[in-house]
Amino acid sequence: MTKAPLRERLRYRFDNWMSRGPVALMLLLGAATVVFVVVLAVIVYVVHAYPDDAESADFLEIVWGNFMRAIDAGTLGGDVGWGFRGLMLVVTIGGLLIVASLIGIVSGAFDSKVDQLRKGRSRVLESDHTLILGWSPKVFTIISELVVANESRRTSAIVIVADRDKVEMEEAIRAEVGPTGRTRVICRSGDPMNPIDLLLGAPDDARSIILLSSSDDDDPDSTAIKIALALTHRPGRPETQYHVVGELDDPANLEAARLVGRDEVHWVLASELISRVTVQTCRQSGLSVVYTELLDFGGDEIYFTDQPALLGSTYAEAQRSFARSSVIGVIRGAEVAINPPGDTVLGASDRLIVIAEDDSTIALAPPVAPDESAIVAPQELPAHPEHTLILGTNSGLRMMLGELQEYVSAGSTVRIVAQDDPGELPLLPGVDVSYQNADPTNRAVLDSLHVDETDHVIVLAAKETQSAQRADARTLITLLHLRDIAERTAIDLNVVSEMLDDRNRELAEVTNADDFIVSEKLVSLMLSQVSENRLLAEVFATLFSSEGSEIYLRPADAYIAAGAPVDFYTVLEACARAGETAIGYRLAADARNPDRAYGVHVNPPKADRITLGQGDKIIVLAEE
Repeated sequence: MTKAPLRERLRYRFDNWMSRGPVALMLLLGAATVVFVVVLAVIVYVVHAYPDDAESADFLEIVWGNFMRAIDAGTLGGDVGWGFRGLMLVVTIGGLLIVASLIGIVSGAFDSKVDQLRKGRSRVLESDHTLILGWSPKVFTIISELVVANESRRTSAIVIVADRDKVEMEEAIRAEVGPTGRTRVICRSGDPMNPIDLLLGAPDDARSIILLSSSDDDDPDSTAIKIALALTHRPGRPETQYHVVGELDDPANLEAARLVGRDEVHWVLASELISRVTVQTCRQSGLSVVYTELLDFGGDEIYFTDQPALLGSTYAEAQRSFARSSVIGVIRGAEVAINPPGDTVLGASDRLIVIAEDDSTIALAPPVAPDESAIVAPQELPAHPEHTLILGTNSGLRMMLGELQEYVSAGSTVRIVAQDDPGELPLLPGVDVSYQNADPTNRAVLDSLHVDETDHVIVLAAKETQSAQRADARTLITLLHLRDIAERTAIDLNVVSEMLDDRNRELAEVTNADDFIVSEKLVSLMLSQVSENRLLAEVFATLFSSEGSEIYLRPADAYIAAGAPVDFYTVLEACARAGETAIGYRLAADARNPDRAYGVHVNPPKADRITLGQGDKIIVLAEE
């Protein structure tokens, strides 16, 4: 190998040194300053250009004087002798160039550090925080809910790691969420699928981790699974288990997701959740309000409590032992029992599942005797065929049909009207399913459907083929036509609609639909709840399933004499005799009033007296 010339080798070394960053540049500049000052001092000393006094003749004093003139041009003003002045002028001019370069280097390094901070590439030093990996519109609802959940904490933090600009994320959160109180929201820019970028959010010290995939992603499930893989199989991760909750859309991907996350990750099936809630709500107006009340952190939510004083008591006795909380089930080991038999005896390790305003309000109270005269003998509600009209179609349709088949009786019908082909429809034993290719936003089409002959109307948003705003706009048009038909024909339509954007719900209120299922918000609430307590996953899985006990809104006069003022202890006892658990009631007079939660009262104070009449409902946990 031919040896490179000295000049080229020196340049190569100089380039390597310069690439080391601002500190190396400052060191090089300092060395150049020392050499420059010393060389000029030697010249001054050799040619005797210094003033004729003993102090000036000292070499170290000359070096020091040159150094002062290099950093302060004003020092030159006291010099005498034109030769000495000329040399010192050279020192001062060289010093000005050196200081200017130093200022430029420091300023550039500072600007670079500020840019780095703005890019959010520094590792957070938090612990016991909630870590959100990924970015989607759900993040705003999740942050809002976690802020409410953290109100009882002195300090708390939410860390977001997403492949987006840090400043843009912070500005979007300020605009959509607003003030976050004691909860600090910290954003970092990084790819959640990159194990190195994951460290920016300190996942090993997080209390819980939420996985989000972008709604703009062509395959969001694959993204969520990749994030879970990068997190759970990251080299060097601790042996302690993570508490992770993630979202999947297609149930077909659940098996692969479970292989990746195993028992560390709980997966929320978004499409399945929306389908189940839509089906249950279409048959019971007001049910989505009940679910929202239980899922959000404002108002009443679900807690778990140990009550040693109730050891040996029955489930029925435990229900009557709380004045401001509603007992809904028991956790026995790993098994969750919602609305167990009233004679179930509580063991030493059993925990009660209760609905309460806050965990601080869960307290035992002396039971109050019910008003026996107001209790009506349990009545069995007759079953009859139900006729459901579905306007529009999306990926959740097949799952909805399967859920409907679990609830409706033989002889029921389902009619689907949509422009998009729903594909091959499933064969449901005892249920007649038909499809008509037509535009559900067309008034003539709606007039021809004889909606007055249907029991339930479901309006679906075409979220796969249209943007959220366009899909919601078409939904609004359909709802307006349905309201006009109901008013013109003086009929009471039971209409449930799926909305994609919660901001459009206020616009939809004028349509007088019975319920709105805001899919993005419902999934966000579920992710938030499970991130705070993994046991809630099993509770909600039971409530949303067609098996076991679910939430029903049943006529109040089936339990309590109409017009009789009673306390909720009496309502509780009346439902217990039917093998059901009462958790609230709905007043028909407020069913259209959003300011009164559409008449829904969950976990009311048991001592308060209420009068339930025609059209009012009692909210119960029961088996169909």
